[in-house]
Amino acid sequence: MKRYCLTLDLKPDKKFIKQYDEYHARVWPEILKSITDSGILNMEIFRFSNRLCMLMETTEEFSFKHKGKMDKMNEKVQDWETLMWNFQQSVPGAKLGEKWVLMNKIFDLNQQ
Repeated sequence: MKRYCLTLDLKPDKKFIKQYDEYHARVWPEILKSITDSGILNMEIFRFSNRLCMLMETTEEFSFKHKGKMDKMNEKVQDWETLMWNFQQSVPGAKLGEKWVLMNKIFDLNQQ
């Protein structure tokens, strides 16, 4: 199993943040299916203020490239991503238009 941690910011607007939380309390079934079909075994998103942190556990075969190709071919995923981008903004240092940014692991208690 592989594990990933990604980050993204929301627009600093309390109304937008509340709506974003509400969407994630009832994610569309097609989105949930696309997540699991790509090899993601578990996904959690945490929020502090407008900063998000996503933890993903995947199969060994999972790749972001393959997930991206699947997403581009899925109309519902494209609708979801367009909707979510209304609430989201790139973190400082992200490439232009880049949404979720992979974080580097700098500490692991089990490796100490």
